[in-house]
Amino acid sequence: MNVLLIGSGGREHAISNALKRSPLLRRLYVAPGNPGTARVGDNVDLEVANHAAVIDFCRDAGIALVVVGPEQPLIGGLVDELDRRGILAFGPTQAAAQLEGSKGFTKDLCRDYGIPTARYARFGALEPALRHLRDVGAPIVVKADGLAAGKGVVVAETLEEAERAVEAMFAGAFGQSGAEVVIEERLEGEEASFFAICDGLRALPFATAQDHKRVGDGDVGPNTGGMGAYSPASVVTPEIEARVIDEIIEPTMRAMRDRGAPFKGVLYAGLMLTREGPKLIEYNCRFGDPEAQVILPRLEDDLLALMLAAARGELPRERPRFSPLAALTVVLAAKNYPATPIVGSEIRNVESAQSIKGAIITHAGTREEAGRLVAAGGRVLNVTALGESVAEAQARAYAAVDLIDWPGGFCRRDIGWREVARERERC
Repeated sequence: MNVLLIGSGGREHAISNALKRSPLLRRLYVAPGNPGTARVGDNVDLEVANHAAVIDFCRDAGIALVVVGPEQPLIGGLVDELDRRGILAFGPTQAAAQLEGSKGFTKDLCRDYGIPTARYARFGALEPALRHLRDVGAPIVVKADGLAAGKGVVVAETLEEAERAVEAMFAGAFGQSGAEVVIEERLEGEEASFFAICDGLRALPFATAQDHKRVGDGDVGPNTGGMGAYSPASVVTPEIEARVIDEIIEPTMRAMRDRGAPFKGVLYAGLMLTREGPKLIEYNCRFGDPEAQVILPRLEDDLLALMLAAARGELPRERPRFSPLAALTVVLAAKNYPATPIVGSEIRNVESAQSIKGAIITHAGTREEAGRLVAAGGRVLNVTALGESVAEAQARAYAAVDLIDWPGGFCRRDIGWREVARERERC
């Protein structure tokens, strides 16, 4: 069959690689894609926000399934429009995508269905939010309610830092996404990511990973969209996974059905593993980026078949099979990220990096100019490697990173440090 994948980042390059392995695939189109996806499928110059143009392309190209990679088209209602036109899509409807589109929506859902999460309050105006901050003190977490590319969360150590964050959000730092804020207690523990594939009725456990959100080594500096990840996350033990499914995922699926918005697609739970057990930090309604880059290379089953089954409401009972190998990815970002990145610098020797055993390079924010590969965004390349352990995958990934010639970029040098330390302890 012919498949249209929506998106242009590293996640979409990783999804492209996985879809390409399917015997069900005839032709893969990616809109708009990037220089990496162009080597896997056919990039299409489509304005994704123009739903009519997407539908016309699907009809002209005989598209049997549309896979929506990023969150913006989901929250913008693309799946709803495709459904109305009888075009099968993998991803949640606009109503179901509120799980990511509004942190306040998700917090209220957790409250109503007894899903463990941090204590919180919602505010639509500055002065009440500031009064609440002075009542509860710091440390505290301040979140823009809407989408902010992973940057709309401030973990404030002091009251002054929290006040500055709230003032910036209401002053328009994140546009309409910051018109409402959520203020919540800071949870203590280790973070992990849990992914499930959903068909509206059932949630099939998929994979675990651990992301690294802060920009600097040692988890310091501002939040980003993610500077690296590894999979699987051993900290999510079978016992913890069972609790995540029973206490978080299943009640969420029930809640969305009750609200007339059954969830289909990828449900990505960002978790804090506290002394009391796993608690939900937030939901995303699609594969994570860079988590997809470490999960999908390990997948041994057919991703396209799974997506089709989910879209049709017919998920299998059996869990997908994954390689026992570990995967780790390092994000190469343009200098000055996560503020305004410096774009346009040339990147060389990417092909040499792929000569490292187990290495996979995915493009996130690149473009080609006159035969040169240049940076075109904040997060630019993902360097992933597989290994018998996270430590081996880490060593291979950084060996590949060191072969890339890009003075205009930087990366964290400690991705996977917690898991590497645990592996050493087990030895």
